[in-house]
Amino acid sequence: MPGVLVDSNVLLDILTADPIWLEWSSRQVEDVALISPLIINPIIYAEISHRFSKMEDVDETLLMTMFAREPISYEAAFLAAKAHALYRRRKGTRLTPLPDFFIGAHAAIKGYDLLTRDATRYRTYFPTVKLIAPEG
Repeated sequence: MPGVLVDSNVLLDILTADPIWLEWSSRQVEDVALISPLIINPIIYAEISHRFSKMEDVDETLLMTMFAREPISYEAAFLAAKAHALYRRRKGTRLTPLPDFFIGAHAAIKGYDLLTRDATRYRTYFPTVKLIAPEG
């Protein structure tokens, strides 16, 4: 398996000990780590960083030995913009969903699976991305 991009919502479930999602998210990260590299990008890093006062604390939490870090390519940025434009034409209601589109585009361009709890938007705008998501 080439790699699995881990969405920030899964990481935040673990960091906040979310009472509903902690068990599912923790189990998925552990299971996936046994068979594939876990990957984050700067968008995912930024989305979880608001919980920390120092960058060193984020880096300690997201151990580089566990989570490979990758930049987002210009090709992925272009794809994210096109998917976001389609979302807006379809009257998408969220005002700032662009980070999700960068994450989906990164997975699509690199051929990564995506570990997320937010499957609907990814399925709609990035149908080639294999999702690891809760059922239903």
